[in-house]
Amino acid sequence: MLYSEKVLDHFSNPRNVGEIEDADGIGEVGNAKCGDIMKMYLKIDKGIISDVKFKTYGCGAAVATSSMATELIKGKPVEDALKLTNQAVVEALDGLPQVKIHCSVLAEQAIKSALSDYYTRQGIDPLPIVGEIKEPEE
Repeated sequence: MLYSEKVLDHFSNPRNVGEIEDADGIGEVGNAKCGDIMKMYLKIDKGIISDVKFKTYGCGAAVATSSMATELIKGKPVEDALKLTNQAVVEALDGLPQVKIHCSVLAEQAIKSALSDYYTRQGIDPLPIVGEIKEPEE
């Protein structure tokens, strides 16, 4: 299985690892079949994601996609984060092997899950904004 230089870089030197103690939104998604679990923490300031951290238990591709996803939304408006697709994460990493695409879906869903939590904490129904958070398939 061949990984791009970017995947290897984000796996070896993941960005934004850790937790945010007073996070405004926390999301966790997992795939029981492959054992990957991702937890995302968001700090949101006036509609901008001022900080984002993640903890991922899983394969190298899962760590790399989490890392890249956080890089793509940090400093961006919440609206941009809502539009982030797993395809954008894959492209930013210069591709992923087909069997690892589910990792990028996990990263997208983890962000949506954290945003959903953020809206819920604000007393806003997240479903119309974030949509349904599905369990990724293999």
